[in-house]
Amino acid sequence: MNVEVHRGWFIAGSLALMLTAATPALALFIRLPNGSERFSELWLLGPSHKAEDYPFNVRVNETYSIYAGVGNRLGYSAYYMVYVKFRNQTQPLPIDSNATPSTLHTLYEFNFFIRDGEVWETLLNFKILDAESSNESMSVNNLSINEIPSGVDSLSVWDEARNGFYYQLFFELWLYNMTSQHFQYHNRFVGIWLNVTRWV
Repeated sequence: MNVEVHRGWFIAGSLALMLTAATPALALFIRLPNGSERFSELWLLGPSHKAEDYPFNVRVNETYSIYAGVGNRLGYSAYYMVYVKFRNQTQPLPIDSNATPSTLHTLYEFNFFIRDGEVWETLLNFKILDAESSNESMSVNNLSINEIPSGVDSLSVWDEARNGFYYQLFFELWLYNMTSQHFQYHNRFVGIWLNVTRWV
């Protein structure tokens, strides 16, 4: 082998050794993809802590329970808020296409920190406190969540196809933005449909 070949091998070996030695320091400045997507999870479970037996046919002055949960897979600890809202079948839900939350007012809220890779979960109890019905309509006037009453004044008309007065209890996920120093809607929501019975 001639000197030029030895010099080439020496330079290549030196560069490989320097890159290997510098890798821990480079990791502080360069975040390489690890193949996992960064996201947050939002879910609801029934009263038996399973994805079943959700309250559906509900009556006035009876308490119903569900679990709400959030999982943090963002790669950093995060500060979240969950807004609980209530709507009839025509009132607005959040809009996925432009990450816009529902314009309905919040009945209850949760605030919490979650470390990366961990979850937060809570039991939520709700009760319709006051409702009025006729043959063609149902008006839910007041609802309590975890024993905190709120006025909702939401009117539902009889759904002939599904045989009921339908409402939705839904949950929006909000995330604290460190740059703007405000909570922003995190483009995730879940809900359960409720058929409020005539016998109020």
